[in-house]
Amino acid sequence: MKKKILEKDKNFIWHPFTQSKLSSDPKIIISAMDEKLTDIEGNEYIDLISSWWVNIHGHGRKDISEAIFKQVKKLDQVVFAGLTHEPAVNLAEKLSKLLPHGLNRVFYSDNGSTSVEIALKVAYQFWYNRDKKKKKFVAFNGGYHGDTLGAMSVGFSSGFYKPFNDLVFETFFIPFPDNWKGNNSINEEEDKAFRYIDSIISDNCNELAAIIIEPLIQGASGMKICRPEFLNKVVKKFQSNNILVIFDEVMTGFGRTGKMFASDFLDVKPDIICLAKSLTGGCIPLAATVFQEKIHQEFVDLNFNKTFLHGHSFTANPIACSAAIKSLEIFEEENTLVKVKNIEKIHQEGLSLLSKNPIISKTRFLGGVAAFDIIGFDKGYGAKIGEKIKNNFLKKGFLIRPLGETIYLMPPFCIKQNTLLKAYDELDKELYKIKI
Repeated sequence: MKKKILEKDKNFIWHPFTQSKLSSDPKIIISAMDEKLTDIEGNEYIDLISSWWVNIHGHGRKDISEAIFKQVKKLDQVVFAGLTHEPAVNLAEKLSKLLPHGLNRVFYSDNGSTSVEIALKVAYQFWYNRDKKKKKFVAFNGGYHGDTLGAMSVGFSSGFYKPFNDLVFETFFIPFPDNWKGNNSINEEEDKAFRYIDSIISDNCNELAAIIIEPLIQGASGMKICRPEFLNKVVKKFQSNNILVIFDEVMTGFGRTGKMFASDFLDVKPDIICLAKSLTGGCIPLAATVFQEKIHQEFVDLNFNKTFLHGHSFTANPIACSAAIKSLEIFEEENTLVKVKNIEKIHQEGLSLLSKNPIISKTRFLGGVAAFDIIGFDKGYGAKIGEKIKNNFLKKGFLIRPLGETIYLMPPFCIKQNTLLKAYDELDKELYKIKI
């Protein structure tokens, strides 16, 4: 059976972010429960990356499955243009109560890239509807916002999109002052970023539609963390100059940072927020782009040309909305954010252990996310050192997926304390085997 599946995989499947000429055969996963994955041979793996950052409560949640089953028996799918349904309405209401005040107009889609694409298009048309030509965007160096054309444009500095240089639109990029334990130059780096911001705004203010930000943590560029007080100042600078602010919380949303949203650490609030990944607890694709009402009102007019002509076949899928509602209820029923705080304490302890190794640098953590860099080896997304550690760790029963020379842990919130401590212990042993 294993051989047959792998043969079919090789003949028919094109895996994401994978160079088939360099990769070994994929593991065939047949089941999952809590933080464990099981392959076709019965081997178990601890999922330390929440299956690409989506699975927050753990795999195989019976209550979410039951919510899905109950909904699919009533209404599985229906066009969302001109029709509505209770799961979509109830989920939108729940989100508006959880998000920073004023973010209450929900536009559904199905993944993080589309959520961002919607935010960018609305930001552009918002000014268009006001008869203003504001068509330029600002983003941070290294920010990653998805793989559709607009998302690639504002994430171009992440280094993933070189073949598409002639397709993307021009974006202004600001240095990202990432912080870590022992960074003594953070103030200077933040000042440098502010100088860039002031220059961009001074020269282009009337043309800037919006800035898009991964609040507090940049995900795919290496789990880089900035300070809340820095972001507060950034947002105020742009909003005071009549420039919209978009928060991409596709990764940071739903407890990842120790609060429900990374926005909750800040004194400011965005005009637009993008949500996806963990929205349904990691069970079914669903995304939401949520707007301040003032933005929505620019599209409400007797003139049909001001309509936002955008949509997706599975917009507000009732099954996905029901899964998301149950996931949000779990946060209340199980006091999930306390679990995240407990994970954060283990991250702190584990990183303290790892930092004694001379090849470890830039240890950082926030909520359920922990990361560090390996020095003395190759760098970049395809770094061989990361691939080597991933493969060796997989043999020990732990699933990680390094971002080049950056190793990070982002486990489901259900992970047992002893399991996560063991992961750090085994990772420490593995890293000491590596010679510079």
